[in-house]
Amino acid sequence: MKRPTRTRSGAPGIIDVAARAGVSPATVSRFFNSPAMVRTDTKLRIQAAATELGYIRDRMAGAMHNRFSGTIGLVVPTINNAIFSELIAAFSNQLLQHDRTMLVASHSYDPTLEVSLIRSLLERRIDGIAIVGHHHLDSAIEMLNIRSIPVLALWGYHKDAVIPFVGSDNAQAAYKVTQHLLELGHNDIAFIFPETHNNDRARDRKAGALQAMRDAGMSVPDHRIHTCPYDIAQSKQTTIDLLRKDKPSAIVCGNDVIAHGVIYAAQQEQITLPYDLSVVGIGDFTGSAEIVPSLTTVRLPANRIGKIAADAIVEMSERGSAAGFKNRIIETELIVRESTSVVSR
Repeated sequence: MKRPTRTRSGAPGIIDVAARAGVSPATVSRFFNSPAMVRTDTKLRIQAAATELGYIRDRMAGAMHNRFSGTIGLVVPTINNAIFSELIAAFSNQLLQHDRTMLVASHSYDPTLEVSLIRSLLERRIDGIAIVGHHHLDSAIEMLNIRSIPVLALWGYHKDAVIPFVGSDNAQAAYKVTQHLLELGHNDIAFIFPETHNNDRARDRKAGALQAMRDAGMSVPDHRIHTCPYDIAQSKQTTIDLLRKDKPSAIVCGNDVIAHGVIYAAQQEQITLPYDLSVVGIGDFTGSAEIVPSLTTVRLPANRIGKIAADAIVEMSERGSAAGFKNRIIETELIVRESTSVVSR
C-alpha cells in the first residue's frame, strides 16, 4: 500500500489528489462535481488517489461557489418506531449512491417543532428535504417555497396532496386487514388507533378501517373504538381493560407496535389466539413474523419508499424544481399469518 504523500503541509487537497492520479486539478474537481463527465478509468484513478491520501472533500467550501451542499434533510415523526428506522436506513443508503449525505430530525408528532427543525435544516444549506405525511403547518411549507428548496412527502398517499409524494395508501392498507377479518366471519371487531389530530397516516388508516365496515353494512359502536399511542406497554394495558370488560372477536390495530401489545395482553389474560381472538396490524415491522402467534398485517414497503424517495429528491434538487416529477404510489401487501382465523361459533 502506498504511503500518503502531500505536496504541501496540512490536509491533502485537490492538487495532491491530481498529482497522485496523474490528472489535472480541474479533472479532479469535475470528478467530484460532475462525475458523469469523467471517463471511467479516470474516475477509478482519482478515487484510488483520494482514498490513499485520505482526501476529504470540503463540501461547504464548494457550496459557496454553487448551489449544492450535497446534503439532504429528512424529517420524521419519530425514530422509535421500527418502520421509520427502516425508512431512514434505506433513504440514507440510497443517498450515498448519489454521493449525498443526510441530516435527519424527529419532531415527535409536534407540528410546531417540525417548523423549527425545517428552519434549522435550511440554515445548514440543504439541497432538498423529505418530510413524512401531507399535513403540515403552512409556515413550514412557506419557508421551503420562499427559498425554492425541493420538498418531497413520504409514506402516505392522499388524493388532495399538494406536495409531491412517494408513499402508500394508508386507508387502503387498513381496509385490507379489516376486510380480511370480515371475510373470516368476524362482525364484532374492536379498533385501537393512536390520536389522529397530528398524524395523517393514522387518520387515513382509521378512516379506511371504518369504511370497510360500512361497505360490509356494519356500524361500529363507540365502545369498540379505542385510542392508544404507538407504545407496546400502553397498548397492552388498553387491551387488558377491553378484554376484561367486553371481549370482541377480533381487533384491528393502527400498526404492528399496538398489535404486539394486544397479543401480549391476550396471552396474559389466557385468551387463546387466534381462536378466541384474532389480531391484525399494519406495517409488517421487524419481529411481526417471529412473534407467537405470527402477526397478520399489511406490509408497508419502507425500503422501497426510502430508495425511490432518495432518487427523487436528488433529481429534484439537481433540476431545481419538481417539474416533471410523477407521484409514486407504492402498493401494500396483505400478509396472512397465524394471528387470524375464522370466527369461532
